[in-house]
Amino acid sequence: MPVPALLVLLFLPAIPKTLLPLSFLSLKFDMDNSNEITHDFSPFFKVYKDGRIERSLVLEDLPAGLDPETGVLSKDVVISPDSGVKARIFIPEIVGSDQKLPLLVHYHGGGFCVGSAFHILTKNVLTPIVSRGNVIAISIDYRLAPEHLLPIAYNDSWDGLEWIAGHSNGLGPEPWLNNHVDFGKVFLTGESAGANIAHYLAVQVGANGWAGLKLAGVILVHPFFGYKDVDEMHKYLCPTSSGGDDDPRLNPAVDPNLSKMGCQKALVCVAEKDFLRDRGEAYYKTLATSGWPGKVEFYETKGEDHCFNAFKQCGETDALNKKVVDFMTME
Repeated sequence: MPVPALLVLLFLPAIPKTLLPLSFLSLKFDMDNSNEITHDFSPFFKVYKDGRIERSLVLEDLPAGLDPETGVLSKDVVISPDSGVKARIFIPEIVGSDQKLPLLVHYHGGGFCVGSAFHILTKNVLTPIVSRGNVIAISIDYRLAPEHLLPIAYNDSWDGLEWIAGHSNGLGPEPWLNNHVDFGKVFLTGESAGANIAHYLAVQVGANGWAGLKLAGVILVHPFFGYKDVDEMHKYLCPTSSGGDDDPRLNPAVDPNLSKMGCQKALVCVAEKDFLRDRGEAYYKTLATSGWPGKVEFYETKGEDHCFNAFKQCGETDALNKKVVDFMTME
């Protein structure tokens, strides 16, 4: 910026507006508003007065293909051309022509506002399970808030489940699902906010008597079920929510349909140092005493924090992956 213009800007408050060119008035307006933060939900995102949204964590998408470390193949599919929702499928590299494998339907974490089915954290979570368990996984890339306010993420996730169910007769649009999925062994899973979505969908399957497919189980890893106090960010992302314990999505204990959850078993995984640990344990106890006829298991990783398995490969990650695989593959 030229020095004279800079000096004018420095002294704008002292100069009568009638003496300023229109261009300077416009520039002053931009300076007064464009960088003003109206909502700060760090470390997730900030909202500026001009409507811009700035996310703190943005990871590049990885291309689909063969992962040489695990021998897992992946491909991307379109769930809904209208909404633009897509998904990524992960499958073992070697599968017999007539071999049917369990299916793990995954919803990523990220507070409903960050994350993707296509970035490295989802790859880190799913490829070891697919390789170790000889299962198929599909991660639904639901649309993110606040651009797409809740409950859109839940609706997109349900649409993904219906799209998957459309393959149960072997006539769906995706050959990997038609040819290689055992639709008697379908599991829902997610970490953090994704676990919240997986739980909610499992309840809706049972409550609505949906016959699209039979769920074998649900696996909730470090699930997000709100906080003790009102969650202001959730209120912003979901204008119809109080952000508190009267919202059944945040507090399943007040959901009259909890006992109707539409699967046979559930696995609730928590981490000892996770700030959401106690809410996860409370969910486990609530489900166990809700009258739901299924079997619920509780698994705690000592010494680890929230979603550690997405960020590092270690003995604790291996143990968690083994627990998930055993839950899916053992009767």
